[in-house]
Amino acid sequence: MSLELLIATEVPVLKPGDSGNFALNLMEENYLRQLPVVADEDYLALVTENELLEWDRPELLLSESDLLSFQPIVFLNSHPFDALNTMNQLKLSVLPVVDGERKYCGSITKETIINYLAENSGTNAPGGIIVLEILPRNYTLFEIARICENEDVIITNTSLRSTTDGMLEVTLKLNRSIVDAVVASFERHKYTVKQVYGTHRNDEDLTDNYNLLMSYLDM
Repeated sequence: MSLELLIATEVPVLKPGDSGNFALNLMEENYLRQLPVVADEDYLALVTENELLEWDRPELLLSESDLLSFQPIVFLNSHPFDALNTMNQLKLSVLPVVDGERKYCGSITKETIINYLAENSGTNAPGGIIVLEILPRNYTLFEIARICENEDVIITNTSLRSTTDGMLEVTLKLNRSIVDAVVASFERHKYTVKQVYGTHRNDEDLTDNYNLLMSYLDM
C-alpha cells in the first residue's frame, strides 16, 4: 500500500516565518502535538508542543530558534510498517512524508496508521484470538499453521513479541470464533496456550438451550 493513501490532508504546515505562539495556537486548533515546518515544499523539521512550551521566546520566529533540528521522516515509497515503527520509537502522533528529494508530500497521523492496521491486519474481521508462549528456538509458523489447518481454521493475522523472561509470545487471529478444538490441538502438541479470546462451544450450547427454552415458553 502506498503511503500516499495514508496522508492526512487535515494536517497544516508551519513556515519558518511563523512565530512560536502562532505554532502553539495552530496545534491547539487542530488537536495536534507536532507540526511540520515547510519552506517552498522543502521539509525542514518537525516542531513539537513540548519544545514550544519550553521556549522562553515564543514570540520570535521559528527561523530564529533552535527548534528546527528534529527531522523525523518516512519516504513516500516506504511500507506503512516503516512509518509505524518510526512513530512508535519516537512517540509521534504526526510523521512527515517526503519524496526522494526530501520534498514534503504530507503527513501521516496516529489515526491514519491505526485505521490502516485495523483494515489490513484482519483485526476488524470476526474470529477468535489465541496467544501461545514458545521458546524462540521452537518457533515455526509452518507447524502452527498446520495445526490450525488440521482443525479447518485459517490464521488471518499473526504477531510476535519477546517477553522479559526470554519467551516468544505468538498472537494468532483466526477466522473462526469458536476456538476450543484448535486450543485442544495446540495443547496436544505440547504448546503453552497463554490466553484465549473467542466463543467457547459450551457458551454457544448454553445460548442455544436458552433460545430453545424461550421458544417453548412462547408456545
